[in-house]
Amino acid sequence: MANSRQIAFIVLRDVHQGAYADVALDKALQKTKLPDLDRRLVTELVYGSVRRQRTLDALIDQLATKKSHQQPKDLRSILHLGLYQLRYQERIPASAAVNTTVQLAKENGFSGLTGFVNGLLRQYIRLTDKSPNPLDLPENPVERLGILYSFPDWIVQVWLEQLGFAETEKLCEWMNQAPTIDLRVNLLRTNLEVVEATLQSAGILVRRIPHLPQALRLISSTGSIPNLPGFKEGWWSVQDSSAQLVSHLLDPQPGEVIIDACAAPGGKTTHIAELIKDEGKIWACDRTSSRLRKLQQNTQRLNLHAIQICTGDSRNLPQFYHTGDRVLLDAPCSGLGTLHRHADARWRQTPASVQELTILQTELITHVSNFVKHNGVLVYATCTLHPAENEGVISAFLANNPDWRIEPPSANSASYGYCTPQGWLKVWPHQQDMDGFFMVRLRKTNNSE
Repeated sequence: MANSRQIAFIVLRDVHQGAYADVALDKALQKTKLPDLDRRLVTELVYGSVRRQRTLDALIDQLATKKSHQQPKDLRSILHLGLYQLRYQERIPASAAVNTTVQLAKENGFSGLTGFVNGLLRQYIRLTDKSPNPLDLPENPVERLGILYSFPDWIVQVWLEQLGFAETEKLCEWMNQAPTIDLRVNLLRTNLEVVEATLQSAGILVRRIPHLPQALRLISSTGSIPNLPGFKEGWWSVQDSSAQLVSHLLDPQPGEVIIDACAAPGGKTTHIAELIKDEGKIWACDRTSSRLRKLQQNTQRLNLHAIQICTGDSRNLPQFYHTGDRVLLDAPCSGLGTLHRHADARWRQTPASVQELTILQTELITHVSNFVKHNGVLVYATCTLHPAENEGVISAFLANNPDWRIEPPSANSASYGYCTPQGWLKVWPHQQDMDGFFMVRLRKTNNSE
């Protein structure tokens, strides 16, 4: 039988050569028939080692004479796996973590360095006997949080400026948890009570989420999502709570023309269709046809008919000018609100990539605002927590377009509780226990009004 840790090592090697963690892991797991328990172990080791990379490197720097970046790449991955198990996996005995890591070194071209691997890991164990957290941390608050929770300094800085030290620490801690799975019940096919009862009778624990009339959170392990009761019947979709808030803020009504400008893979598009009782027309636009296919599959599974697909870049779709009662721009963003879901995303984004995204977001909102009829609504949303992509884009848009104003949600809206004094909504994960999101509803008016 294939060895879980060997598979985890192969995946980490691919990731360090540039592969996306989820893609590399998926590929490796498809090649081998592992029992569920082993699959979970491989997943935990890969995502954990990628997520905690900076902390693990800091430990290597502290324990070895050669710094982590001077170690051979594959040996560094092996050390990451060993240290990750020792530091973060309480269920794995220290002796098993050490022995399996030494074995990995032996089997992957480092048999001459097994003594070094063994010595480094045992040194870490000795230090933990003296102090529960033997990691040397700098005084500087940015670096301190960055090394302890494994984030690049620039992300910590962005959060510190908005939240201060104590709240940023809570956010960093939250972002290192395993993500939860939320469902959105399709009220056109069933109701919350039926889905709740069906899942619970299959041994799956769920709980409701305050203020969200269609949301259930899975609170026990589930196995494969498409095998859960009600999936094939179109009773529900997987969608995080904060993403569900976006369509409630849009507040679409039956019979309206609604344009979803960056629709794929379609979670919000299908939610809009459910909210308008599938009566009206929803244009789902996206420039990537492969991602729109996923939307088509979900539309069929949920048995929705109001959605029309349009493949194209929303910066160049003049046929939609002044046609939408409501328009949703769920803009491409850096994803700083969903870093817990994407283990390697924190290492892929940079201040430069954020700057490029703000240019794209500004171009999109400038063009997409033309889709809205007079007195219509535009909702701008992102799953990032970077002010340049959120408040910055909206403030600049309003400064350049005096015929638009912010319209806060009404008091009976599901999104009302997340509203800020400025009228936009900001979801902080560590406070609301859901993905980080920013959203704002804008109303197009005449200056004379």
